[in-house]
Amino acid sequence: MGEDGKCFDVAIDHGFFNERSFLGGIEDLRQAVGTVVTAEPDAVQLAPGAAPILQEMAGRRKPSLVMRTDVANIYAKELPKVLFSRLAGRAVEQALRLDAACVVVNLLLLPNQPELHQACVDNVCELKPECERMGMPLMVEPLVMQPNQRAGGYMVDGDIDKILPLVRQAVELGADIIKADPCDDVREYSRVVEVACGVPVLVRGGGRAPDEEILSRTEELMRQGASGIVYGRNVIQHENPAGITRALMAIVHAGATAGEAAKEIAR
Repeated sequence: MGEDGKCFDVAIDHGFFNERSFLGGIEDLRQAVGTVVTAEPDAVQLAPGAAPILQEMAGRRKPSLVMRTDVANIYAKELPKVLFSRLAGRAVEQALRLDAACVVVNLLLLPNQPELHQACVDNVCELKPECERMGMPLMVEPLVMQPNQRAGGYMVDGDIDKILPLVRQAVELGADIIKADPCDDVREYSRVVEVACGVPVLVRGGGRAPDEEILSRTEELMRQGASGIVYGRNVIQHENPAGITRALMAIVHAGATAGEAAKEIAR
């Protein structure tokens, strides 16, 4: 978190999930991380094997590391016969060695897949005492997804009535930070913040969207009480990743409007 309690975490951990489509914009991972770092977001989210790319960089204003701890196989257009969500080995120890500021884990909810949800609950329950013992903040990502046969792959479900109980479950499992879906009507997002009971809520960016849409949505989410954002594809697949990062930082930390922030893209 920044000194103002707000945070912009740029997610560049997509390669962890074994999906070709997720590599757009990050085929050259060193270049992608380096470009984002120049815009000085608060944090960069990476998997354990990629985290050294960030941590080997020099500079006092280098973003903090948020380390992804779990890998899943749920993102293809056709689901495999057996679904899994698995923790990296000794994830919190790895995060400490990598000087991470936080670890993040999914709490997945797919239709008619209770075993997957149970695996995610088990992951959170395993991580929480280790995080407490080692003083590592735990970010939990409640992720509600649409039926695969209808949405055809990695498509979130913005139904607030599904998001609210999953966010509360994450809080009561011990999350120190929540990374949650946006709801269909962002003007209702204060309800998500409320149900988190004081745990900071960072909002996921989801799929690639036009600049005007992503900037105006972010402005409204911050107005609704979000503590920040975790955006991936809307940064790494942007034609100017550093510029869009600066624009989003202006909204998150300076309270800029979408129109004011848009000027940062071309700067």
